Amino acid sequence: MVSHQGDFIIINKAANVHFHSQDNTAGVVAQVEIDLGVKLFAVHRLDTPTSGLLILAKTSEAANRFTQMFTAHQVQKYYLAIAMGKPKKKQGWIIGDMAKSRRSMYKLLRSKENPAITHFFSQSIGSGIRAYLLKPFSGKTHQLRVALASIGVPILGDNLYGKQTSDRCYLHAYQLNFCYLGKEYQFTQLPDEGAYFLAETMQQCIQDNWSLPDQLDWPQKP
Repeated sequence: MVSHQGDFIIINKAANVHFHSQDNTAGVVAQVEIDLGVKLFAVHRLDTPTSGLLILAKTSEAANRFTQMFTAHQVQKYYLAIAMGKPKKKQGWIIGDMAKSRRSMYKLLRSKENPAITHFFSQSIGSGIRAYLLKPFSGKTHQLRVALASIGVPILGDNLYGKQTSDRCYLHAYQLNFCYLGKEYQFTQLPDEGAYFLAETMQQCIQDNWSLPDQLDWPQKP
């Protein structure tokens, strides 16, 4: 999916596509620039294994505006995830400072000086498997992956934070909401790859519970 707007485009990034170019392979931004023949500016990012909605600005001025919006938490983001096992809690806040750990990993600390802040809901979609709807209130590296791992349920297929291999890492950027130059925008993209995302139980869970994630009763502050 590519949605063209005046100053920006929205793409649906595939899972396991690098954000930055490496190993003589174009990253997602460079590839879209090649495909569309335009210069683009990244204003936020998705980890390599994460799929879903990504904003790319068409001008440096638009990129600066979006950067300011992200800094001011004026872009609302909602993610879908799937994990095996029983979480320490089924919904609520996950809050803590993040620190570098081993093997390019991060860990969640008990301190809260400059914390990663996430709120989530979850639903069972089968024996020993749950779906998660996550809303980050901050923008830290690996934030959502670390958040779920910290409550005992690393994301299915996350080879860095978990041990359960799968056909993909089950984290997807599902919806974006923001106001840009006085106009309200909402973009929603269902996952289109991954057997567990496409399973009937997951599709029914989204339809019954999370089809309008921005209208759920999200708390404003922890």
